[in-house]
Amino acid sequence: MSETIFNLSYVQKENFIHHIQEISYIIHKLNKTWWENPITGQHLERNIGEMLMLVTSELSEALEGHRKNLMDDKLTQYKMYDVEIADALIRLFDIAGAMIPDIGYILVNKLEFNANREDHKPENRIKNNGKKY
Repeated sequence: MSETIFNLSYVQKENFIHHIQEISYIIHKLNKTWWENPITGQHLERNIGEMLMLVTSELSEALEGHRKNLMDDKLTQYKMYDVEIADALIRLFDIAGAMIPDIGYILVNKLEFNANREDHKPENRIKNNGKKY
């Protein structure tokens, strides 16, 4: 059986939660200028729709890099796909660090929920109208 969140002890699970929340906090702190007016330096109230579309744009770039098997133009030692996935994670962790203080707990709860979903089980995915991907 593969390692899942359910195989972790309470302490390991709490460490996982802590690390996710800490990563979110650090990435948000590293990207604080995205939350400041570049002229005045004052805090910006960010538009969540715009922020989510910025994540989507990173994923679109990842798809294009994968589709064309491109190397990244900035981190030239890596595939474009890999770098754009990192960019999408940075955007997501930044949003979480700014707006979702309990992201670690939410992530663990969602992983546990998904592990028990009927529509995620292989036998249900192969049925007509099952989730193919």
